[in-house]
Amino acid sequence: MFWGALEWILLGSGGVGAIIYGVRRHRPARKAPWWLLAASLAVLAVGDVCYSYGQRDLADAFYLFMFGLVVVCLMQFTRGGALLVDRARLIDLLAFACSTLLIVWVFVIGPNGRLGDVSAADVIGDVLLLCVAGRLVAGDRRNVAAWLLLTGATGMLAGDIGYPLAEGPLTESTYVLLYVCWGLSALHPSMIRLTEPAPSRHSPWKFRWSVLLAASAGGPPTVLLIEALQGQVVDGVVIAVTAAVTLLLTITRLADSIRQHSQALTREQGLRTATAALVAAADRPSVDAAVRAAVSQLLPPHGVRRVALADELSPADLPPASAGPAGRSWWLPATEPDDRTLVCPLRLEPLDVVRPSGGALIITGRREDLIVGHDALEVLAGQAALALDRITLVEAVGRRDSDLYLRAVIRNTAEMMVVIDVDQRVRYSSPALRELIGQDELPPLITLDELVHPDDRPMVRNALRSLGDGTVHCALQRADLTQVLVEMTYRDLRDDRLVQGLVLTLRDITRNHDPAEQHPYAEHSGEMPAWVNRRSAQQRFRF
Repeated sequence: MFWGALEWILLGSGGVGAIIYGVRRHRPARKAPWWLLAASLAVLAVGDVCYSYGQRDLADAFYLFMFGLVVVCLMQFTRGGALLVDRARLIDLLAFACSTLLIVWVFVIGPNGRLGDVSAADVIGDVLLLCVAGRLVAGDRRNVAAWLLLTGATGMLAGDIGYPLAEGPLTESTYVLLYVCWGLSALHPSMIRLTEPAPSRHSPWKFRWSVLLAASAGGPPTVLLIEALQGQVVDGVVIAVTAAVTLLLTITRLADSIRQHSQALTREQGLRTATAALVAAADRPSVDAAVRAAVSQLLPPHGVRRVALADELSPADLPPASAGPAGRSWWLPATEPDDRTLVCPLRLEPLDVVRPSGGALIITGRREDLIVGHDALEVLAGQAALALDRITLVEAVGRRDSDLYLRAVIRNTAEMMVVIDVDQRVRYSSPALRELIGQDELPPLITLDELVHPDDRPMVRNALRSLGDGTVHCALQRADLTQVLVEMTYRDLRDDRLVQGLVLTLRDITRNHDPAEQHPYAEHSGEMPAWVNRRSAQQRFRF
């Protein structure tokens, strides 16, 4: 008696210790299912110790409690895991199987619901556990932890059927298999994938599944009513346990539906509010504020570490090479083991020309929360990209209209005006400038450096790179390779939202100088040295 109890104590302690060590070592995304599995092994060990000392009734109470813990444990494994994304169909089938097993046991196998000393409640519970563990294996056939859970559930079913019929070391060893396999399942690294979060997959509602769930919930009360009408309720315990399990499955099914509906409403409301704010946004800070407000509504506040609307992607934010071509989003590791970084590029294929640099919405937070809101965050990134493209296009149209207005005002004036971008590319030039340099039309992508004489280009370039307004004197090179001296007055309007460049006003000052200065860069090697020296002094101080 003592040695038998000691054996179960050692097996239970070893299984619980293995699960605790495995959870602390591998750090799964959700630890609650493994803690429930450890608690069920501890309760089972206590029941086996009571059974060794002959306390059958107390042992049966612990066994029933263990079944309840294991049912909750396996249902936790199927909640939001990567192996079972949609567990609605599984719950419906389990509830129907539970009611069907009860009816078969009571009315087919025997009038008392027993086959020898085999407990009907234990067998029904074992079959349900076997179904859930088998579904985990079907989700990933290479998951060793799922196979170990299935092996342990098979050992429990074999022990509950074989041990009452033929007590002995062989049938008792099936329970040892349960302790060993469930303990080893937490030690294998594949245990992480059992609770790895995955995006929810909503299946369409069908009326037949509701009928199946209603029939499953009505099975145990129907069996109880039939036995009561016959005059004696023989299988009260079995009916009560089956009814409790079926009720738990039904409540879980309804809770999942309510939770999914609530999450859908929250996402819809958050996206609707964000869309309205992004449509009204007039600049990039407004878009950034709208995106941050939307993220706070779509995700739990405690699950978000960082939200950034980047203009350009740094090398650290690019997708891994092994991930293949970048799609609508990709994942990157974070500092904390439970956190991940989701990168949603802000680029729409038809409008790549508007913002070639792209940018991205970068969110760092708990991976489980990010996966739940993954689809909504991708939609939010698309809306933000549309808002930024709209703002960029409006600014471009505004600059074009400003250029057209400026061209219409000064088309017939004698003033020479040039509008250049930050990179000194000529955006607009007045007709008087084209007449001055002897060209009918300027090339589309010409820069100011190409109009200025090569010797004056560094001086003009440095002057225009400096902040503020100013005046500089330089020579322009005509189409016939002659030069024209001009006084260039520039105004720095790079911060102006409509201009975003520099406005240059040119004045021809060639006639104000000595005729010998009209070609200041020409070579005069054949002239007298005195003339060359005089010309050199004039060239140095001509401005």
